[in-house]
Amino acid sequence: MKNYVCKGMKLKCSMGSEQSDLGVMHPANPVHMSENPMASIMDHKPMSNIMPFGQCQSLANPTVAAATSAANGKLQKMPCIPNTTSPWAPGKTDVLVKGQPALQKNDKCMCVWAGVIEVA
Repeated sequence: MKNYVCKGMKLKCSMGSEQSDLGVMHPANPVHMSENPMASIMDHKPMSNIMPFGQCQSLANPTVAAATSAANGKLQKMPCIPNTTSPWAPGKTDVLVKGQPALQKNDKCMCVWAGVIEVA
């Protein structure tokens, strides 16, 4: 069970300045590990499962690009607003959490703004 991810585990983003905590909100009868709900690959919703990572430094993020352009090309970090539209990958397909593959510590989730999110 040491490779599985549960609520409250620390996450990091390659484009963010801080870590954040994973949120897991299964409506009824969550699957627990060490008294915390286990996560599935579908726990990728921005501002619900994946919270901000401090300041974003990705020029793929329109707010960072605009602020950097206004500063004559000097990188301007802006507040992170995660934009994760696809599930974590690859997941543990033979262990299901609420009918979805379990999330493991080595899985990754991509942010549209070019960040790679992983368990810290």
